[in-house]
Amino acid sequence: MSDETVFTRGGRHSGREVALQVLYAIDVGTVEADRDAADVEGTGVDAERVFEQVTEHFVVPRSAVVFARELAVGVFDRVRELDEILGAHARNWRVSRMAVVDRNVLRLAVYELRDTDTPVAVVIDEAVDLARRFGSDSSPAFVNGVLDAVARELRAA
Repeated sequence: MSDETVFTRGGRHSGREVALQVLYAIDVGTVEADRDAADVEGTGVDAERVFEQVTEHFVVPRSAVVFARELAVGVFDRVRELDEILGAHARNWRVSRMAVVDRNVLRLAVYELRDTDTPVAVVIDEAVDLARRFGSDSSPAFVNGVLDAVARELRAA
C-alpha cells in the first residue's frame, strides 16, 4: 500500500482539499487551541515549506497544485484580516475556539470570496462540501451560516 493520497475530483476542487490540508497542518503545528490566529505571525512558519512537506505524498493534477498553493499562501498571508471577518460574523464564537477544520474551511472560503473571481455560490458549495467531508456532523451548517453572513456583507459593500 502506498503512502500517497490520490485526488480524483476536478482540479479546483482537489486544489481546495490540498489547501485545506496545508492550512490544517500549519494551524495544528503552530497555534494552540486557546491562542489567537494572530499568534501565527512571528512563529517563523514558512507557508511554502509546509506546503511542499504536506503535498509531497499527494498525487494531484498540476493545475490543482498551483491553485492549492495560491489559496494556502494567500490565506496564510492574510490570516489576521480573515479571522477578523470571521469573528464579526460567527456569532458567539471566537475564531480561536472553532474546530480546526471549520476554522480553516472558513478562512479558505472567505479568502476566495474576497480575493478571487470565484462565484459566491461556488465558494459556499465547495466550503460546505469540505466541511461535510473533513469536519463534524455540525460543520456543514455552521460553515454555511457563517459564509452566508460574510457573503451578504461583501455583496453590500
